[in-house]
Amino acid sequence: MATSLDLQEQEQIDALKAFWKQYGNLITWVLILALGGFAAWNGWNWWQRDQAAKAGAMFDELDRAAAAGDAVKAARVFDDLKTRYPRTAVAEQGGLLAAKVQVDHGQDDAARATLAWVAANAVEDEYRTLARLRLAGLLLQAKLFDQALVELGPAQAGPFEALVADRRGDVLMAQGKRDEARAAYESAFAAMDDKLDYRRLIEAKLVALGGNPNAAAAAGSGKAATPAASGASQ
Repeated sequence: MATSLDLQEQEQIDALKAFWKQYGNLITWVLILALGGFAAWNGWNWWQRDQAAKAGAMFDELDRAAAAGDAVKAARVFDDLKTRYPRTAVAEQGGLLAAKVQVDHGQDDAARATLAWVAANAVEDEYRTLARLRLAGLLLQAKLFDQALVELGPAQAGPFEALVADRRGDVLMAQGKRDEARAAYESAFAAMDDKLDYRRLIEAKLVALGGNPNAAAAAGSGKAATPAASGASQ
């Protein structure tokens, strides 16, 4: 009986040896790849958390500089932030904050450069649109109308649709293109939430150009009721 068991064990060992000889290298590499992938995933997550923490500390420094009205320091910290951590959310937020400080101190050229960076590099579409919207405003003040319209072209984040149309109307009005400006204000009025006070300002611009706010609102409601339009706005 013992001899029979010994023979069975030996057969199992021999079969295991044969199996390992045939598939051992493959199994080893699969395990190495799996463990390596797991380690890489953990490393990537740690690296992201580390980058976010360091970028957050720099943003806090930028925020303090902005609160103190130190435009020079705010610009310097933002320059470091966008150089070291350009693909983080705080970099785009820092750009908008730095640009505000620059505008407050009459540094419009510097603010335009800062906003242009955010418009080109921000991770989120909403931040890119907001940067383009503010940049178009500065270009409008500088009477660089064509450039302002160029910036507004790609500004398409849904939440800012009304404000983008309103800013486009301002630029077109400054160019003397009354009909096009009226059409832009109509779009802005239709897209703006009727509970917001800012809608009254758009209404005043529209009326001054001979537009009909009620017709614009009705057109906007009809567009919203269209399934294709509703889907496109999501």
